[in-house]
Amino acid sequence: MATRLDIRTTSSRRRAAMVFLYLHLTILMSLSGRVHGQFLPNTPSVMENGSHVSALYLMGDSSVDCGKNSLLYPLLHRNLSLLPCNGSDSTLLPHLLAQKIGLPNSQPFYSQIGSIEGLRKGVNYGSAHATIISPSSQSHPSFNQQLRQVYETFQLLQLQLRQDRAQDFIKSSMFYLSFGKDDYVDLFLRNSSGMMLKYSGQEFARILANQMVHAIRTLYDANVRKIISTGILPLGCTPRVVWEWYNSTSIHDGMGCVEEINELVLQYNTLLNEHIVELNEELPDAQIIFCDVYQGMMEVITNPALFGFSDTKNACCGLGLHGAEIGCVSAETACNQSSSHVWWDLYNPTQALNSLLADSAWFGHPLPDICRPITVQDLVLNIIVDSDDISGYFSETCSYISVVALYTVTVYADSIVLFKNDMGNMIISPP
Repeated sequence: MATRLDIRTTSSRRRAAMVFLYLHLTILMSLSGRVHGQFLPNTPSVMENGSHVSALYLMGDSSVDCGKNSLLYPLLHRNLSLLPCNGSDSTLLPHLLAQKIGLPNSQPFYSQIGSIEGLRKGVNYGSAHATIISPSSQSHPSFNQQLRQVYETFQLLQLQLRQDRAQDFIKSSMFYLSFGKDDYVDLFLRNSSGMMLKYSGQEFARILANQMVHAIRTLYDANVRKIISTGILPLGCTPRVVWEWYNSTSIHDGMGCVEEINELVLQYNTLLNEHIVELNEELPDAQIIFCDVYQGMMEVITNPALFGFSDTKNACCGLGLHGAEIGCVSAETACNQSSSHVWWDLYNPTQALNSLLADSAWFGHPLPDICRPITVQDLVLNIIVDSDDISGYFSETCSYISVVALYTVTVYADSIVLFKNDMGNMIISPP
């Protein structure tokens, strides 16, 4: 009699081969998940603040510094505004964002004593009246001077930490850049500088934007990956500009702003925004966002009551018409309700306005899309994926695919051969 095949043996082999294939495909999907950012190597662990940002470093002008970082600020300021913010740096936009991230206020560079702990908590390199273009005099600390201070900090970090630890720390940190206002106020719009005679508005905007792009590339080359770069606020609506141009022939819009000045600022903002889009496409693993404070503030100035403001023209702290002939020389000259004012002094917004901008930059509302392509909150929560890690994982994944595929096909083919041989010897008995 013919030997009857034990079908269960062959079926078991087939099932074993399929289980093997399933398990390895599951592992393969896990590897693929790591490539797409779910399980990444050497990624910064979640900090105590619940984010992937270890520290916040600030660079800029009076939008990030109240004068504490300018050693001779009381002597060098030109606009007689000793208090460019109401109280302390904590009322400014980047410091309000630091609170949302869960980070301490970044301390002024000149207050640092070189301790590693102080540097790792973030540093404020900003200086009131700082400019993008290096001025002929030393009265305006330039962007390049702040960049040199950044490199001094990085060198100290590398001396105190191992090289790889310092690089990882820098990569997990965030930089906030806010420049340009004083380039227009003190260099372009003042006839004494000669800038307006030398350059057209478009040419000057292009020079500023190109300098900012160069600085962002420099930071990127130093391993900085998360960067917030802000545009210039609506300079033509500031109390000082409105006062200075009050009797001029410049076109005033329906909101009492100098349209000609706002158009100059918009040229710069547009160019910077376009360059940041290009940088995000060009630089691997860079995460750079542009925050359009101009757009947000113009929406408030257009519809103040909608956002809880009643005064969009007068400085809360200042003297003369619009509080703009002499700036904020003492907190005692400030208005009683700064929260109802858009402007604190000659050129700077109030804490209430900064708080509104901070909420919008973080959440994406109530002022929509002022930060793009993502919100600051998204930037904080995003994990930086190193391009070299991605390449390594693709290589690892492809190698794994080859091994799994070869082994699985071999096992499954052996199962088919066994099944075919057994079929040849099998006699199916009639029921």
